[in-house]
Amino acid sequence: MLFSPLKPMIVSIGKEAFDDDGFIFEPKWDGWRILLHKQGTRLEAFTRNGHVVTSKFPELKEVISSIKADTAILDCEGVCIRDGRSVFDDFSFRGRISDSAKMKAAVRTHPATFVAFDVLFTSSEHLKEPLLTRKDRLNEIIRSTNTITPTAFIEGRRKDLSSWSIENDMEGIVAKRKDSKYVLGTETKDWLKIKNFKTIDTMILGYRTEPQFALVVGLHFKTVRYKPVGIVEFGFGVDDKRAFLEIAKQIQIKMDKETYWIEPRLCCRIQYQDRTDHHQLRMTIFKGFLFDKDPESCYWTY
Repeated sequence: MLFSPLKPMIVSIGKEAFDDDGFIFEPKWDGWRILLHKQGTRLEAFTRNGHVVTSKFPELKEVISSIKADTAILDCEGVCIRDGRSVFDDFSFRGRISDSAKMKAAVRTHPATFVAFDVLFTSSEHLKEPLLTRKDRLNEIIRSTNTITPTAFIEGRRKDLSSWSIENDMEGIVAKRKDSKYVLGTETKDWLKIKNFKTIDTMILGYRTEPQFALVVGLHFKTVRYKPVGIVEFGFGVDDKRAFLEIAKQIQIKMDKETYWIEPRLCCRIQYQDRTDHHQLRMTIFKGFLFDKDPESCYWTY
């Protein structure tokens, strides 16, 4: 098990937050799933797909002394904190760097923190122990620093944590059954991620009428402009569609398969739950047109 690629336990998607005395609730950190393997002075970091990324994070050298157990396998989320919240793009940036000089510079500009939420192994395997027992072990063996820390959690009631996650623009919360065992490589209903819906102002790049009405929306990024980020099919009223189509006919550029592309002059606000690694927004809902908004100001909020 030690220093071998492991498939972590997978969180299922929950529909909405709930209160239950049989569960604990943790913040949902937005980064990469990382398994840390330590023995003596050796430490290796594995991604959820089994890739070794230790060399990409020089700050892991500090983590060795912060894990008090001689031997340990910890389940963590690797994150970069900016303005009090984890920023997925920042940690992905760290993971893409291959030049050693740039890696050292990134430790200063994009410092990584490894937020530990479970322990799989120390002097023996802990997979079959109840979650709260593993939490106690985790807190005993980690000396919290800026580079590694056990995640906070509350028991029973999620209300305060859910409100905090929304106020701090966090991704959401994770509900975990207190007596849950750790089953490698398995998606489980004992762990549920409940993501916060967010809103963002986007430019309209095109539209579809078949098989149903939908908008193709886009955003500007630091290195890419006018990037399509989602298809919005829900939330439209009859008047919304009629008003949009009247304008769209006048600024249509071309038709490509089922999509009518238009000049990027119009904006709209959408609600979404999460996004893919390639910035495609998921579970999108139309919230309204923004006729006074300049499409040049529709940037991804880093």
